[in-house]
Amino acid sequence: MQYMLLIMEPVGQRQGRSEDEGRRVYADMRRFADDLKARGLLSAAESLRSDTDGVRVQVRGGKPSLVDGPFSEAKEMVGGFFLLDCESREQAVEIASRCPAAAWATVEVRALGPCHEG
Repeated sequence: MQYMLLIMEPVGQRQGRSEDEGRRVYADMRRFADDLKARGLLSAAESLRSDTDGVRVQVRGGKPSLVDGPFSEAKEMVGGFFLLDCESREQAVEIASRCPAAAWATVEVRALGPCHEG
């Protein structure tokens, strides 16, 4: 079954790091991804740019509404993801607990599935 690990970072955390710290964190995450790939568990992984570069889109009554980031009401932002092929939820949770980001962010584990289920 496929699971997504969403890296939920506190807003503004990246700006508080030095460039060297940011590069170290990124390298740690790349090593984690490389290990998962070597084990045949990783389908995809990417880091996302800050929410300051994002835009939210809604369409109501046929009219699009756009809100540029940063999003003031947000306390967290999705900083990246890992898409995994796991045998069980327990395996996905175990992998999430070893993710380097779990030390400075929240790693949310979500099973993929159609939106009409549960």
